[in-house]
Amino acid sequence: MLTRRLLADAGARLAEAGVASPEHDAAELLAHVLGTSRPGLVLAGEVAEEQAAAYHLLVDRRAAREPLQHLTGSAAFRYLELAVGPGVFVPRPETELLAGWAVEQAHALVVAGRLPTVVDLCTGSGALALSIATEVPAARVHAVELGDPAVEWAAKNLAGSGVDLRHGDMAEAFHDLDGAVDVVVCNPPYIPLDAYESVEVEAREHDPALALFSGDDGLVAMRVVEEVAARLLRRSGTVGVEHADVQGDSAPSVFVAAGRWSDVRDHLDLAGRPRFTTARLAR
Repeated sequence: MLTRRLLADAGARLAEAGVASPEHDAAELLAHVLGTSRPGLVLAGEVAEEQAAAYHLLVDRRAAREPLQHLTGSAAFRYLELAVGPGVFVPRPETELLAGWAVEQAHALVVAGRLPTVVDLCTGSGALALSIATEVPAARVHAVELGDPAVEWAAKNLAGSGVDLRHGDMAEAFHDLDGAVDVVVCNPPYIPLDAYESVEVEAREHDPALALFSGDDGLVAMRVVEEVAARLLRRSGTVGVEHADVQGDSAPSVFVAAGRWSDVRDHLDLAGRPRFTTARLAR
């Protein structure tokens, strides 16, 4: 079959199924089957029968709202391609801004003559930790993940990076680093339990619940991050934490209410929505 006909049919099928980006996903899946890139599809011409059959199966699975990244086995994040699949949270583009903030914080310390120590709490696939380790090679990066399947994905992604990956609860992690960390970064669970039905199908049915939901107000994990960051950071160390776009006031309030942070700020994503909070340890 001709590439353009396959793409048109698949795009229409995915749009009918309610997929948010049907044409993009149709092209990504075909590029995956053909072993090329989306731009490379222009030169693909006709597709062999067996390849078309494999493509139709993937389109059917995507139409059933299985995440695109599970079907291709990878997720793009800043300058990385991360291995992802069942059992690990698929990193979102919005989190790249938090990663960029952490990279800037660590790089500034390198410029000042320091070798920064960075901790990534709730590392999931390892996206934040690996971005920092890759973009700031002088940084000593540590990461922790509680979920059993997720930590296996993180280990795969972080292999050979020099990141110190630990399996456990962030609340009890890194006591050996207490008071010695320069930057803490985290993309914690932040969805309220009663918002279950409003979560997109791909996340609700395929991302681990451990990475999504965080108590009645969505801020249970945020409060733990605040406490752990206060324990880990040096004086004037910084923390950055992602949150839901409706938590632009409540998330910073967690740090303000603790009374031990200065420069508490909230940051917008590229769509102009509240996305992550940063603060500096004052004590």
